[in-house]
Amino acid sequence: MTRKDEVLKLLEQQAEAKRFNRMRSFVPYAKQIEFFNAGLTHRERLLMAGNQLGKSEAGAFETACHLTGEYPDWWTGRRWDRPVSGWAAGESSLVVRDVQQKKLCGPGGRGETFGTGMIPKSSFVGLPSVGHGISDSFDTLQVRHKSGGVSNLQFKSYEQGRAKFQGDSKDFIWDDEEPDEEIYAECLARITATDGMLMTTFTPLLGMSKVVMRFLNESSPDRSVTIMTIDDVGHISLKKKEQILAGYLPHEREARARGIPMLGSGKVFQVAEAAITTEAFEIPAHYALLWGIDPGVGHPFAAALLAWNKDTDVVYVVHCIRMPDALPLQHAQAMKLVLNKWGGKVPVGWPQDASQRREFEGRLEPLAKVYKAHGLNMLPQHATFPDGSNSTELGILEMQERFSTSRLKVFATCSDWFEEYRQYHRKDGQLVKVRDDLMSATRVGVMALRHARPVLFDPHRNGRASDSPAMARDIEINPWD
Repeated sequence: MTRKDEVLKLLEQQAEAKRFNRMRSFVPYAKQIEFFNAGLTHRERLLMAGNQLGKSEAGAFETACHLTGEYPDWWTGRRWDRPVSGWAAGESSLVVRDVQQKKLCGPGGRGETFGTGMIPKSSFVGLPSVGHGISDSFDTLQVRHKSGGVSNLQFKSYEQGRAKFQGDSKDFIWDDEEPDEEIYAECLARITATDGMLMTTFTPLLGMSKVVMRFLNESSPDRSVTIMTIDDVGHISLKKKEQILAGYLPHEREARARGIPMLGSGKVFQVAEAAITTEAFEIPAHYALLWGIDPGVGHPFAAALLAWNKDTDVVYVVHCIRMPDALPLQHAQAMKLVLNKWGGKVPVGWPQDASQRREFEGRLEPLAKVYKAHGLNMLPQHATFPDGSNSTELGILEMQERFSTSRLKVFATCSDWFEEYRQYHRKDGQLVKVRDDLMSATRVGVMALRHARPVLFDPHRNGRASDSPAMARDIEINPWD
């Protein structure tokens, strides 16, 4: 055999080894790792992601790790050092075959492509048992665990009904696509006795269902939700992302691209008003402050002053301004009067539409620049999340998560704010853009929260931070009413 033949044979062996051991070549995205890591401390986990972003791939990889006991060096999630018993469940037997079974075992049933999924071909103990009613589908498979024993996995479908999810306890269950509340509850019951875990991966096309609300609205140390958007993946080019977004129906776009639950009609925020209300108090000097504004192009100007206690990660809406039919100069003056005239020192987060030009001193200038000229401490760029995105729905979701975990509170003095909160709603999935100005200003502030800074000073102490800076308890008063 020539050297060339030897190299060719070696390359063929390497390709064959990679083909039948996809698990070894899997490289996760940061959001997938976040989902894996949460398994160490959370019994219930949800990876809520857009279409074709890798949610099922993540579920298949973790399932293969638990079945084999083979974990990569970077793994800091939960591990099993013994054989495990689990389920992989989906909407129907056909969908389970085409998604979960394919990702775990490869396409084509027990043919020549068997073993090209996440579970290494060499780890299977014999061939999986054949399912009923659907060609090339599996019922149960056995996998060799590194401890020396044998793990087993059974495929199930939601269409079988709740009764088929009763029975033995399981170490883990992977639900791919969203089950109804009854089946989810039955899956949860199956892992309780074993101190097991339930991982769910889906695109939230059913909207704010009871399962989704369980994760978003019901805070618990047992539960974790990871949201993965089209901006979190690298296998889709920017041009392709634009094509994908343009191809989705408008009312499905946020769900299919960013994992944001589809919404119908009704109130935007479901958290009780009493749960987010707090009495006004003096703002400590070390709290980081930030204004969020909605400039009022064609609607009232609104500003919400946020005070962030970084030690507890609690954000307080401490003051709000809403001014119809006023000029930028008046907006700026109202903001500068707050905090004993230190309001103008507070950084100001502003939305992208503040890049629109307005006439100022005989020339057209971006509105953000106009506010800066009037003495406000405008951020150099419009408000975004740390990854550079500025999705309205992600901003609302961040507010909802903070409300539900008691990390976003509102001073009781902010009566205008609560008036909008009560009326903030959707119709046919779309936000109703009427009297939502303070909600928008708050969302802008939450998006830009990382830019908040302590700015409360006592001028009588040579610029040093005051020990007890005053925040007036009647700060809701609008000097331009």
